[in-house]
Formats: sequence, C-alpha cells, structure tokens
Amino acid sequence: MNIGDKVRLLHSQEEGIITKISDKGRIEIEIEDGFHIPAMKNEVVVISKAEKEHFGNKKPAEVKTSSPTPSQPHKSQEGIFLSYVPINDRDLSVHLINNKNQDFVFSASEVHGENSRTLSAGRLDAKTSKKLDEKIIGQFEKWPYLLLQFIPVNHKLEKTIPPFEKKIKLKASSFFKSKSKAPITGKDGYLIPVEEQSKELNVQELNKELGQEKENPSPSQQFKRPDKEIDLHIEKLRDDYKSLSNSEMLRVQMENFERNLNYAIASGMDEITFIHGIGNGVLKKEIHKYLSQLENIKYFQDTQKSRFGYGATLIRIN
Repeated sequence: MNIGDKVRLLHSQEEGIITKISDKGRIEIEIEDGFHIPAMKNEVVVISKAEKEHFGNKKPAEVKTSSPTPSQPHKSQEGIFLSYVPINDRDLSVHLINNKNQDFVFSASEVHGENSRTLSAGRLDAKTSKKLDEKIIGQFEKWPYLLLQFIPVNHKLEKTIPPFEKKIKLKASSFFKSKSKAPITGKDGYLIPVEEQSKELNVQELNKELGQEKENPSPSQQFKRPDKEIDLHIEKLRDDYKSLSNSEMLRVQMENFERNLNYAIASGMDEITFIHGIGNGVLKKEIHKYLSQLENIKYFQDTQKSRFGYGATLIRIN
C-alpha cells in the first residue's frame, strides 16, 4: 500500500487516493471533490489488488472501458500542459509542454506563502517542451503551489493575446487519474492542462456592486464580518422554501454561500465553515467547484466528523 494507490473503504462505498501514510498504521485518503479523510490501513483495500484477486490475471471479457490507457495521447492535444513523467517508482520529472502554434516567454515558480523560488524562465517556443524540476511522489502532499506565467510572442502584426498566469495546487484524487501520453514528448505520465485561468475575487468591484466604496476604506469598514459557521439548509434561509423548486433552492443557497464567502475574504477572516448537509451532494459539489477556481482560498476540507459529519466544509482563506 503506497501513496497514490486507489483504495476503497471497507465500511462504506467511498473510494479515494492515498495521500499520507503514518508509522502507526494510519493513512489519509483524498476522496472525490478534494475531501481528506483519515482511516486505518486495515479499514481499506487497494482497488486494483482486489480486482486482480477477484478476476485473476485476465480481465473478464464482459468488462469494457472507454477510458484512455497510459499509452494513448491526451484527448485535448492543443494547449499548454504540465507532464509528470516517472523516472522510477520514487521520482517524477516535471516538464512544461507548449503544444500550440504560439511562442511564449514564461516563468515557472514554486510559491511558499509570501516567498517564491523560480524553477525556470525564458522562451518556450511553439511545439516544444522544457524540463522544470523533479519531484518525489512520497512527498506529494507537501508539493507547494506552482505559479506559471506566460507572455505571448508575436513575430508579425497579429491579434494581441493578453498575458496570463495559472496558480496550481494538485489534488491527489485528480492527479493520479490523469495518466496519459503527453503531446510533443510522447512520454507516458500524469498530464495536467494549465491554460485555464483561475478566478480571483476583486474586492473593489465587489464594493462597487454593493455601493459601499469609500476613499481608502479598510477591509473591516467595507463589509460586515459573517459568522464563523454559516448554515445553508434552505429552511434557515427562506420561510417559503416549500414553494421553491430544487433549482431555485440551489440558487438561493449558492447566492448565500458566495455572499458570505466574499464578506469573509474581504473582512480578513482566516477561516469560515459552511454547513450544507449530506443530501444528494449537489450543493456540496457546486460549492467545491466554485472554491476550486478561487486563488484567495488556501484550502478547503471536511470539518470534524463529530460535529457535522461530512455535511460541512471548512475553508481556510489566504
């Protein structure tokens, strides 16, 4: 049993990726949507091992899959990618791949709080790759944020593409599922697209929307600090909830979530907890999808099981 193994909890149907292993037989598993849950080694089973014991060495004929194998190229060939290529069973080689027809000036840095370390910088021509670093798989959870910045290079008079950047914090649940053959290099590894841009909360724009912009206001003057725990159960938000459709309920809950999160960020709070319940998981998934696009968030995870079960999310704010 190693970091990166996909496992299934014996006492439930949840599956996830091992991200930490302690000397006392405890492990940490990242399940869907980025949740981290603790477990003992004897409480989980490695899925691939269990399937091998059940089916034997041959895959049953009736089991078919359309998912790509590691030798297949990534479906979205056009773009910019990070490729993590295994050197051995311990180390990965990190490559930046430009599979576009555009040249770029780039910078790749590790971010450690307010400090950073530049791994590589320079020109990245179209249809080329550049090695950035090497990483130890066993230290996955300790890998820092990676900041990638790009300035397009125009060799002739053509449409201007604005510079862009991407701040990346990899999640085990998605990283270890991203095996694919990389474009340009043709090497099997973990392939991460990096061109999608992250959203960042613009406090000044939020001030304008709320009609509260003042000359040099302090964060505490701009917003009312929300409670540290916000209950998003619909009956807590609307008296007429029984007359609302499911989509209307979700809209009300997400509006309340976004408003209180924005206030928490703008007023300088370090953390805030949203109680969303378990239910069918739709609200939780929408919340986590929203959080995963924000640069203002350090991380988010389940709160203590003894308090809210897995029906609440604790958010740490940068």
